[in-house]
Amino acid sequence: MAMTMIEKILANHSKYEKVKPGDIVDISIDARIARDFGGANVVKNILDHGLLVDDPEKTFFTFDCNPTGSDQKYAVNQHICRQFARKNGIKVYDIDAGIGTHVIIDEGIVFPGATAVSTDSHANILGAIGAFGQGMGDMDISAAWSKGKIWFKIPESVKINFTGDLDSDLSAKDFVLNLLARFGANSLLGYSVELYGRAIEDMSLDQRITISSMATEMGAIIILFPPSDEIIKYCAARTGKSFVPVFTDPGATYARTFDIEINGFIKMISRPGAPHDTVGVKEVSGLKIDSGFIGSCTNGRMEDMNITADILRGRKVAPGVVLKIVPATDAIWKKCLEDGLIDIFKKSGALVSNAGCAGCAAGQVGQNGQGEVTISTGNRNFPGKQGKGSVFLASPEVVAASAIAGFITTSDEIPDSPAQFASASSEHLSVAHPLNSGAVIGKPAVIEGRCWLINKDNIDTDMIFHNRYLAITDIKEMGQYTFDNLQGFEDFSKKALPGDIVITGENFGSGSSRQQAVDCFLSLGIQAIIAGSFGAIYERNAINAALPVVTSKNISKLELSNGDKISISLLTGEITNLRSGKIIHAEPFSDVQFEIYNNGGLF
Repeated sequence: MAMTMIEKILANHSKYEKVKPGDIVDISIDARIARDFGGANVVKNILDHGLLVDDPEKTFFTFDCNPTGSDQKYAVNQHICRQFARKNGIKVYDIDAGIGTHVIIDEGIVFPGATAVSTDSHANILGAIGAFGQGMGDMDISAAWSKGKIWFKIPESVKINFTGDLDSDLSAKDFVLNLLARFGANSLLGYSVELYGRAIEDMSLDQRITISSMATEMGAIIILFPPSDEIIKYCAARTGKSFVPVFTDPGATYARTFDIEINGFIKMISRPGAPHDTVGVKEVSGLKIDSGFIGSCTNGRMEDMNITADILRGRKVAPGVVLKIVPATDAIWKKCLEDGLIDIFKKSGALVSNAGCAGCAAGQVGQNGQGEVTISTGNRNFPGKQGKGSVFLASPEVVAASAIAGFITTSDEIPDSPAQFASASSEHLSVAHPLNSGAVIGKPAVIEGRCWLINKDNIDTDMIFHNRYLAITDIKEMGQYTFDNLQGFEDFSKKALPGDIVITGENFGSGSSRQQAVDCFLSLGIQAIIAGSFGAIYERNAINAALPVVTSKNISKLELSNGDKISISLLTGEITNLRSGKIIHAEPFSDVQFEIYNNGGLF
């Protein structure tokens, strides 16, 4: 049986010679990683359940969420991880190392054909080198640390063939934003995506990283690049392990195949609120900005730094505009210093910070204030993700040019004189709500409850449980913050009752790998969540925490009103409107899902 790249990689790490989409298999994990925000919870799980670390040499901490240690709760969590690492012989890539997913590539910890899991939802960045990387929640990572393996459902694969050449004026960020314009946030939901074509073969590691980093924003499990000779040589020079690159077998089966002409691609930008809300840069050209950010796992590589320096050299950031630059790793930071780029950045008036995730994590360089308009090279611009302001997503070239101009523009249209500063309007954001305690105990196969209708698609984890609360580890404290960043449902925690069932749209739980976005519902006693589809990491986290998540594409046929009572048969998938008697059939629980649910969770 011919297999795709994802199927071959996972088969190679399982007890099976062949696997196919839909199979649920245990896969061995070559690199098992916890970051600083999730690391303390991983340690807590290990200690609470009396678990041991399977192989310390394959187990790592990466402190990239708050490398400045400027947040007291992060500092406490980091120290918990350091103490655990000392006792168990685990390597810590501490606050001076940079973004963990980049470090493990550059340090040779992962290589083509390898597997890795991390509490980073962008661990699928490893698709850039033809490796399997997956962001997972605290329970999954704890299990991987203790067992050396974790269960995974083999995804279907999508093949995208590209014809034509990428214009020299277009960046890898423009490339992936054009893909977001084509596929949106959930057309590729749950798929492993393989890219092919001459332009793909010619892409550098840095370009591949930019594109793979945004697989999560398209809902994909991973974007896989067949490793080129250049990638293979790069990885071989950094790892002390022998490896055989993995390529798709001739005749492998794909769920879908697309042919895309690159020549139609243009410079793109994502408007505030959703990465997939993309338009041509020209459509928003001239819009005044307050700040710019260049960095993140998407655009913090050396090529990004060089492009930024080329534009900033001999120029000044516009008065009143703040430009923040954060290299992805310490090695890139040192290279910038060695090559004189730091001097260029500082002379332009930019702020340069130590390596890390920066604006994507709360409390770091790159956050913005209420009413602030930011243009960023990050991969997400969900409301509240990078602060209380508005965030546009663009390439390093567009961000640097805009910072000089004082408004959104491109490098070939930078004016002789920058725009004058003008303040932006502000919007009120809600505050946290009191805890509504209580939980339903027991694991019946049929559940009943009052429904909450939330008719929205693409509700991301920042809307569910904002990143400013990530240092919270006590589930009892989490419920009060549920949906307090989702417009129209900020008072959800005040009104929700134990036993309620949430019904929502497509791609629920997209975004971060945070377990708290599941645990906050458990804190409130929410009995189940029904959605048209779920973000892949979120679905895993919910299953592992024994929170029933049910997928139904035709829930509208029940003609529910808010507050109606429904029943759900988890084993058959039958959902009944108890008011009208109408019945539909959703996806029933798999054997694995029901076993974990009936067990009260993964542990």
